[in-house]
Amino acid sequence: MNSPRYKKKKIRKTNLPALFAGLLIVGIAFIFSINVLSDDSKTAEESIQQKGEVTKEQFIDRISPHAKELQASYGVLPSIIIGQGILESNWGQSTLASKYNNLFGIKAYGDQKKINLETREYINEEWIVIQGDFRVYDTWEESMDDHTRLFVNGVTWNPRLYEHVLLAKNYKQAARALQEAGYATDPTYADKVIHVIESYDLNQYDH
Repeated sequence: MNSPRYKKKKIRKTNLPALFAGLLIVGIAFIFSINVLSDDSKTAEESIQQKGEVTKEQFIDRISPHAKELQASYGVLPSIIIGQGILESNWGQSTLASKYNNLFGIKAYGDQKKINLETREYINEEWIVIQGDFRVYDTWEESMDDHTRLFVNGVTWNPRLYEHVLLAKNYKQAARALQEAGYATDPTYADKVIHVIESYDLNQYDH
């Protein structure tokens, strides 16, 4: 009765049901986890796809009213403001725009509230990554105001630097004027601004 063979048989009888139950529970949990992860992945993917288009629409809807106000006050075309905002901030999703409300990559000087981040500049016919100090704003609208003031007031060494941007009769003239004034180091900057404006019919806000 107490032989090893009997003990071995008894142990099997006692633990097999428990072992089977344990494996069954683990298996069910594993399958459930896979299903949950699969459903979560699908939901996240669908959310991202839906968010992509909505985000673009929301971005334009958010800044276009203030862009039109700036046109009424200073004459800069809304299509230029919105187009540059899209291009410079990646639809408001860049770190500088989403965390620090700087839509246009406006640099900071002196005691202005700022953040130091990496930026790409086109220098000596090649793209390089450098560190730069950028303005920090409380709202996107403040960033838009500063952007327009740059066109209106120019820079210390040339107050009329962006005069032709303000006097432009259409977005193409304004974009070319930006390029000629040296607004960006990118040699194709004007073409990119024009492309964004035309792709999303932003000149409708100029009327």
